[in-house]
Amino acid sequence: MKRLPLLWLPAAVIAAAALAPVVVLIFMSLDAQVVFDARSAEILLNTGMLAVLTVAGAVLVGVPLAIVTTYTALPFRRLWIALLAAPLAIPSYLGAFAFFAAFGPGGEIDALTGIATPRAEGLLGASVVMTLYTYPFVFIATRAALQTLDANVVDVARTLGLPLSAALLRIVLPRAANGIAAGALLVALYTLSDFATPEIMHLDTFTRMIYVEYNAFGLDRAALMSLQLLVLVVCVLVLEARIRVRRERPGRVLRLSLGWPMRLAAIALAVVVLAAALVLPITIFVLWLVREGGTGFEIRYALNSAYAALLVAAAAVAVALPLAYAASTGWFGKLCERASYLGFGIPGIVMGTALVYLGLRIPLLYQTLALMVAALTLRFLPLAVGSVRSSTERVESSLIGAARSLGATPSEAFRRVSLPLILPGIIAAAALVFLEAMRELPATLLLRPNEFDTLATYLWRVYEAGYLGRGALPALALIGVSAIALVLMLSGEARRQRTLGV
Repeated sequence: MKRLPLLWLPAAVIAAAALAPVVVLIFMSLDAQVVFDARSAEILLNTGMLAVLTVAGAVLVGVPLAIVTTYTALPFRRLWIALLAAPLAIPSYLGAFAFFAAFGPGGEIDALTGIATPRAEGLLGASVVMTLYTYPFVFIATRAALQTLDANVVDVARTLGLPLSAALLRIVLPRAANGIAAGALLVALYTLSDFATPEIMHLDTFTRMIYVEYNAFGLDRAALMSLQLLVLVVCVLVLEARIRVRRERPGRVLRLSLGWPMRLAAIALAVVVLAAALVLPITIFVLWLVREGGTGFEIRYALNSAYAALLVAAAAVAVALPLAYAASTGWFGKLCERASYLGFGIPGIVMGTALVYLGLRIPLLYQTLALMVAALTLRFLPLAVGSVRSSTERVESSLIGAARSLGATPSEAFRRVSLPLILPGIIAAAALVFLEAMRELPATLLLRPNEFDTLATYLWRVYEAGYLGRGALPALALIGVSAIALVLMLSGEARRQRTLGV
């Protein structure tokens, strides 16, 4: 009888844990009286429209900026690239806080300048905010696709009389279409899972109404809406899985010679986007900090955030290691790895709803830090698995074989050979999970223990109480931590590439 790989058992347990929230939601929804009604149709329409408008906005902003920063001799091009990717480091709900406070009668802009501005709310307000903080997905994915294109095809078309604008539309963009689509689907997935922005902008989407039903003790209704939202999320995940980014053989990189009017237009678009996504929120938070002086903020909120995020990062990496290795042992290991990816597709509000119900059935777990850490670990496990597996796949099996032939035990070979080689990838994975756990709001909001506020939940409390100015210090702290974590993540990736010679 063929012996099963030893790693299949822990991989199966992890996969079962990743699937458990969906099973819990199905069981919870059995008591719901109405499956789909007119109100559900309205919420579905709002959710779909928000996703469509956000994707359209992200493509309209991200693609032109990707073309300009990839193909033109823009002054300080590397600085522009870094700045245009920076909004990914700011949670969208911080942008929503700033826009909600800045615009409208009595807003910060009105108070400081006397200029009347429309209130940022509803579908339009939510779409603008979501666009500003998701366009980097399209920007980065499109740049990656454009950098693989050979300029010779465009040169041939230009010599045959095709204008530059037509060459971009008919030759360049179709060849980068898969990269654009991959970024757009990530935007859709992020938009469907976001809870705070629709809530702040007073837009009834699935995530907002799930939270409303939870607070009204309608767990069965919240579960049913969670499953309806999951159907949309699964559709996006299926589309994303079908995207295969097209890569061509490297050739001469295309260089476009744009006149100064076009360059100024590109710079103007970048300045407007960065002013709205970065300058406005940071200015608002600094203004609040000067005005309020950090009133009501306690250092324990930051310590709680860091402590919980460290636990989640450590747990995610510890769980990712056997899962990543199991994926290389056969079809069952790969299946378990794919099942773990479901956690990242489950919105935080949905994960929180399922585990709240589980905690109510197991009082020992209810409102404990362990349950919150478990939820966030399942939520962000795919981030760790992806980074760890990419590192393990690059470790030469001959090195392990040589160590074993010299008498090393499997554990010793792993400790002395494999671990030093995959350590940079582990650091990058831990930093990425730490960053996401620090920023996560809905799951933390539903599952945190009593009197255990984090930066994100404290921000939410001051928003609900109407004391927006008290959110300045935690908001700036979150932005600072996000920046540090991103630097660690990128440095870990750079070390991994140097170590593995790629």
